[in-house]
Amino acid sequence: MEVAVLTVGDEVLAGDITNTNAQWLAERLTRGGATVVRILTVPDDRALIAETVAEWSAAFDAVIVTGGLGGTHDDVTADAIADTFGRELVVDDAVREDVIETVAAYRDRNPETVEAHDIDIDVDAWAALPSGGRALINPEGLCPGCVVENVYVFPGVPVEMKALFELVEAEFEGDTVSETLYTPQPEGSMVGVVGDARDRFEVAVGSYPATEGHNRIRVSGTDPDVVAEAVAWLSERVEIAAPPEE
Repeated sequence: MEVAVLTVGDEVLAGDITNTNAQWLAERLTRGGATVVRILTVPDDRALIAETVAEWSAAFDAVIVTGGLGGTHDDVTADAIADTFGRELVVDDAVREDVIETVAAYRDRNPETVEAHDIDIDVDAWAALPSGGRALINPEGLCPGCVVENVYVFPGVPVEMKALFELVEAEFEGDTVSETLYTPQPEGSMVGVVGDARDRFEVAVGSYPATEGHNRIRVSGTDPDVVAEAVAWLSERVEIAAPPEE
């Protein structure tokens, strides 16, 4: 299963926040057997988001979009996804009710903040999603996510993104398996053996330098037995170290 990940936000491109969403999603998708084929960050640009999602939706099995959902002026992702598929934004009753309940709960917990800042939420602006999609109720925040055809759209707040992804994680299961070897050898000393492994086995082999600790060799393929054979073959030709403690 090939999956592309699109993160949206001027603040990400400006370096104001770290793009932890892309890294977390890539790790979880890979662990589940999917193959991440693209990761891209774009600004809060409605036309650019729509153009990118349209291209990727046609090219890959699934697209994940994070960021730019909500009811503020720069939240244009829902509009862009609607543009992609030629749909209107609509408000589902269940989604509206959840947003209302979330706002009410916030008001109950923070009465002084609400009064001091005269907070007034446009419920429909936060609840609107492309018509015909599948709404994903947000258990950690205000803004819902959605699934439109093969495009999965999540809020950019990491805790909310993770919670919504976990609702649909089973839909990204694939056949790819991976194993990682750790070695104290310099990356340049392994060029020949890594190339030989690629030629000998039906696997993908990558070597990755580490800024701290040992370098890594990652072996991936769709046949677990072949991956195991490649790992065993490499282990006889490369100095292997124990995995780092987490």
